[in-house]
Amino acid sequence: METVVESDSEEQGRGGETEEEEEDDREPMKKSVSQELHLKVDELCPESYRVNSPDQIRLLAIADNFQRQYSLLYPDRKPLLLCPVNECGVRKFVSMTLRPTPTVFPEIFAWEGCASFVADFLSLDPLEPPVDLPRYLFSSSSVLQNQSATCFESATLLCSLLLGNHYDAYCVSGYAVREMCLMDRSLQECPLLDTQVKGKISEEEPQENKYTVKPLREMKSRFLTQLEQKKQEAEAEMLHKQKLQEETEQPPADPLRGLRVHCWVLVLSGSRSVRENFFIDPLSGNSYPSEDVNFLGIESVWNNLNYYVNMQDCRDGCAGMVYDLEDIKLWEPVLYGATSKTQLILEVSKKKIMSKFTNNDEDEQQLRVFEMPRSWVSYINISKKDLESRWPGRQEVTHYRKAKLEKFAVYLSQDGLVTRLTRYKDLDCTEVVMVRELYHQRNDHLVEREINEVDKFTTERFRRGRPFHLLFHRYTSNSTDTEREMEFSSDRGEDLLRRVESSDEMTESFEGRRDFLYCRHVVFQPQIKLSREDLESHLKVREIEKIVERFRRDGAKPASEDVAERVFLLNERRIELTYHLEDHRFIPSKRSFIKPLEATDKEKAEAFRLNMVSSFQVDPSEKPLKTLTLYQMLMSLMKSEEEVVLQVRNSKKEVQEIVDCREQEEEDLHLHLSPWTTSGVTQARSQREEMERLDAEERRWIQEKEKDVLAPLLLRLNDTETLSAGDAKQIHQDCLSGFKQRLVEQANLIQERYEKETQELQRKQRSFQKNQLHMTKGQEKDYQTYCTEKILRINVAKKRLKMHKEAAPHKYKALDQRLKRDPRLAPHLLY
Repeated sequence: METVVESDSEEQGRGGETEEEEEDDREPMKKSVSQELHLKVDELCPESYRVNSPDQIRLLAIADNFQRQYSLLYPDRKPLLLCPVNECGVRKFVSMTLRPTPTVFPEIFAWEGCASFVADFLSLDPLEPPVDLPRYLFSSSSVLQNQSATCFESATLLCSLLLGNHYDAYCVSGYAVREMCLMDRSLQECPLLDTQVKGKISEEEPQENKYTVKPLREMKSRFLTQLEQKKQEAEAEMLHKQKLQEETEQPPADPLRGLRVHCWVLVLSGSRSVRENFFIDPLSGNSYPSEDVNFLGIESVWNNLNYYVNMQDCRDGCAGMVYDLEDIKLWEPVLYGATSKTQLILEVSKKKIMSKFTNNDEDEQQLRVFEMPRSWVSYINISKKDLESRWPGRQEVTHYRKAKLEKFAVYLSQDGLVTRLTRYKDLDCTEVVMVRELYHQRNDHLVEREINEVDKFTTERFRRGRPFHLLFHRYTSNSTDTEREMEFSSDRGEDLLRRVESSDEMTESFEGRRDFLYCRHVVFQPQIKLSREDLESHLKVREIEKIVERFRRDGAKPASEDVAERVFLLNERRIELTYHLEDHRFIPSKRSFIKPLEATDKEKAEAFRLNMVSSFQVDPSEKPLKTLTLYQMLMSLMKSEEEVVLQVRNSKKEVQEIVDCREQEEEDLHLHLSPWTTSGVTQARSQREEMERLDAEERRWIQEKEKDVLAPLLLRLNDTETLSAGDAKQIHQDCLSGFKQRLVEQANLIQERYEKETQELQRKQRSFQKNQLHMTKGQEKDYQTYCTEKILRINVAKKRLKMHKEAAPHKYKALDQRLKRDPRLAPHLLY
């Protein structure tokens, strides 16, 4: 195909003809647009939306000429998307619809953030029919306002953001599979499930070390091992058959496969540290390799500088496609000789180096090539509110294979829910297996809650900073007598990391303790069937049957003296010790103690005897311990037993406190309002305004009640609106009497303070006269300071008493006049 290149004379000769053809074509086109889309040319739109400039008119003529040559040379191929209609009914070249826009928000500075925002913010408007190119292509600013777009409009917005962030991005017009065109993800695995499984696998895989000591051979029955292996193989085979059966349940074949039109974004390597070419689907926000099988062919690609037609064979989809846009044998440009992005970068660097050696006259002599005009689209404005609200309606529901993913904007749910993932057992999504919920900005610091409907347990994860330093909580129910697992942060002072509790057992794991304790296992006595009244008290105080404590190796002690395991058998009144293994030993030393009986009302305490201790020493040359040493060791162990039992009781009590705290937090749930989000600022402002209004009303009410001296007296009456003459006179008399009593009490208080200060001064003077000869100069100076302060206080009290006596009659008279002028008492006090 010959590429269209026009000189200045040809441009002048065709200029008028092109404008006339444009005017003739626009009228019927406007009518069709108004009939089909019911749109009117909005006078508020910028002029660039409604009118084409001379360069744009020329570009439309070039595009029409290119389209005619393309259809003539390749009649079997579909027409190209070159000049669709915008929202004002005006034809615009597709490359000019791209508006490179740099972003100020770090969330959409990388391609992942841009793709995720476009996929979440816009809802899909499917192409009708799905095998034809769209006749209309709206601007990105209108698309952001409507939050509804076709795949071409979504790709245009995404490509504009990527170009503004300095990616070498292109819009791609081609063909894709049905699931991608219709955004059908019912056959795809949920991405959250994939990350969760990968995280579990990475955690479970141990790091192999060829220098570690091989473990001892485990003594196991071969017959039982074979039975277990056969059972596992049968289960694996059944799961494999079930998986194959599910894979064979594919949807019916698509009769339009290879014909469905789709638009996506191509990102070429070489900019922003992109090493390989890849595709981005604007509907899902996912990236794909440039040879992915979901993309079945490419017709054309374009950016804001040029438009390229694919001249390569697409029988095998995009496999083996070369994206060297400079090669005109592979990609035919609409504007031949126009500057590409690669050439633009090279020319800028070349001009910096060769500016001193080149002659400007040579550039003028070269043939002037028609370049792409500037975009007609207004600046793409993405606000912080758009990033937070994210989805149309501020929420989104996506169905995956055996899963449903729900996303909510921050502060949309009262409980802070932002994501809910529901897993199902069957493909029809009828039987729930697991529900996983993610939360944000909760006052109880809850981050994630996972409800397993199969095993009937709930898992909660918290961030740091909550009461009891709880990070992880798994339980089967909220009752105390249930299976429960807790994990704590390292900020906890007791170095407790994990606690696992069941109805009859409790295990605690520690780290970094000074006594080298790392595990404590408690066994409680079996439950007894009791009545409902006695059951709660029995659960609160469960009798302990056995306590097992395990310690790490203490290098400061010999192995024969360093306890590895300590067992308290409370029912048997026995304590067993197992020591760490010595070097080149296979059997540890052991020692067992029997506790003597305590004293009772009838019998004395049992005396310690040597037969209460049984020992096993690995080293026969080691001297046995003396009786006194064994007795002291037993007394120390008995004291430790009491402390351990108390710690176990406190642990059980703490579990109940945590359960009660969680129930209270769920009842008094509220969200923390972040000042860095628009939703948080709006809610915080409304709450502050409401609090200010309530505070103003309360202050106004208090001021009114303070001014109303009759308020305390009117509370005695049932009907305060209609007062009788007797009630009015009684209220008047009671108010004056009460005020007179307060004046007398205030005068007595001032008189008492005056007398107290006088007596203290006299007492100090007598003490000074008695000890004057033995006092130092410092003490005399303190005495003088004390007398000065006391005399000042006495004079102040004396003056206040005088002023109070003079002002009391005037205050009493003023109150009397005020009461007589009160509208509630005045009609009854006219005498």
